[in-house]
Amino acid sequence: MDAAVDLKFEIKGTVHQVVELHLDEGQRVYSETGGMIWMDPNVHLDTAAPDSGKGLLGSIGGALTRAVAGESLFLNYFTAQGGPARVAFSSSFPGKILAIKLAAGQSIIAQRGAFLCAQDSCQLKMDFKKKLGAGFLGGEGFILQRMTGPGTGFLEIDGEVTTMELAAGQMIKIDSGHIAAFEESVTYDIEMLSLKNIFLAGEGLALATLTGPGRIWLQHQTIRELAGRLIPFLPKKD
Repeated sequence: MDAAVDLKFEIKGTVHQVVELHLDEGQRVYSETGGMIWMDPNVHLDTAAPDSGKGLLGSIGGALTRAVAGESLFLNYFTAQGGPARVAFSSSFPGKILAIKLAAGQSIIAQRGAFLCAQDSCQLKMDFKKKLGAGFLGGEGFILQRMTGPGTGFLEIDGEVTTMELAAGQMIKIDSGHIAAFEESVTYDIEMLSLKNIFLAGEGLALATLTGPGRIWLQHQTIRELAGRLIPFLPKKD
């Protein structure tokens, strides 16, 4: 069966969403470990190293790359057997689930941890930025995830989401933690801030710069910021 055929799905919920995938017989999807919350009994679950299409060595290389990036070594693969079946995945943090349909060879770049699930015709790999400054000063920006079609994939976004269409050459500066995803046509870079802005404005060392053309998705909330807000209210040991 052609795994890249249209995937039927339904996104449910508001504050904490779930995506329910409706698989035809033989259709397969995959997710990060721990993302599934329910499935029909005729869904076969297999846990394996990422299938890069390059055989055993490719799978080993993909697993090692994920380990270096701080991701789990393996992915979970779900296949409908003996008829249609449902399998559902939930975001790990209150926010939105984005459905991204990609054409053959089309890619989207997402922040680390944003990937939720996808058809097995979609390829997922780590995307390391070449500029070390982007990694050490950009916070979330050094290690990204690249998802390439054909097929439909799903991203989990912290909090609400704003979508922007950047024209060719149009630039926007963003706190890197709020970049959820962007199309591969968008250029990503890091800009250092002045010492005055760092110490007086309360900003970090640098801002991320995105330059069009292409679509970008920005998340309103980050887990890191929420944790920082909660720390003063957490019980302290005497």
